[in-house]
Amino acid sequence: MKEKLLEILNDLRPDVEFEKETKLIDDGILDSFDIVSLVSELNSEFDVEINVMDLEPVNFNTVQAMMELLEKLQEEG
Repeated sequence: MKEKLLEILNDLRPDVEFEKETKLIDDGILDSFDIVSLVSELNSEFDVEINVMDLEPVNFNTVQAMMELLEKLQEEG
């Protein structure tokens, strides 16, 4: 799952070293357009539904946080 997530992120923003970043949202590395694209990709690739309540910076600041969100949503689904 992590490899696929990193592939999606690298397709979205090849200029960012996602595994080293800890404040992707807080530092403005990912903007709102990036998040909309990312959520769409994650929803279809991982068969989850990321809703408005999940769109908090804490869920998208790191690769690990995104993994935890995806795992939680898959368990709920």
